[in-house]
Amino acid sequence: MVPTKLFDSERRVIEAAERLAATLGSDPNHTVAAAAMDAAGRIHRAVNVYHFTGGPCAELVVLGAAAAAGAGPLVTIAAAGDGGRGLIPPCGRCRQALLDLHPDVLVAVPTDEGPALRPVRKLLPDTYVFPDADARRIVRFNKRYYEDVASGRKTSTVRHDDPIAPGPALFLFEDDEAHRTLHGTVTGVERHRLDRLTAVQARLDDPAGLDEFKQGLRGHYPGLPSDAEVDVVTFTVTAPGTVR
Repeated sequence: MVPTKLFDSERRVIEAAERLAATLGSDPNHTVAAAAMDAAGRIHRAVNVYHFTGGPCAELVVLGAAAAAGAGPLVTIAAAGDGGRGLIPPCGRCRQALLDLHPDVLVAVPTDEGPALRPVRKLLPDTYVFPDADARRIVRFNKRYYEDVASGRKTSTVRHDDPIAPGPALFLFEDDEAHRTLHGTVTGVERHRLDRLTAVQARLDDPAGLDEFKQGLRGHYPGLPSDAEVDVVTFTVTAPGTVR
């Protein structure tokens, strides 16, 4: 059972992997299924290819299938085992490949409370990063901000424990049935302590709203301490979104 705390799109990815895994079992060379969603909402599916020379895992095969379909950056991925094994986490090699090629993908993992989504970087702390991967970056927004971002009314965001680097990025609006995206550029990232953050640093038009703004951040990041470091990210929109 997939918890309701996941977006519908995230549930669909997990369910797609589990449905495909349920069809496996008669061939020992194909025992794991994977599904991945791109920014357009398309789900790509694949199975592993076991071989004693090191046949690829299902996650790697689905990366190739998605690339062949012109998918662009992937936003969610899940894998499931045959024989009713359910959701399974990626191996170390797959985690490294995902981090290098799709550094902003969310990975489905099993927990005691049910399936959960983790940023791939959380699965490989202090890892090596392949410098020549040239992966396209994703910046996620709540879907309610689409019009403000698209029109240029919203040009900044404050994040905690969500590394965003300056440069080109695809702006993804989560849980959006239309799967709208925008091309943009992250123009700057400034780090500040939350308790010392000023209205000017937070890019607030009304300084009187600073306390409410900080309270909103604590609501978005439960347990956020007052001395936490947050990143003020500035950005511009360069073109309407496409995924290829």
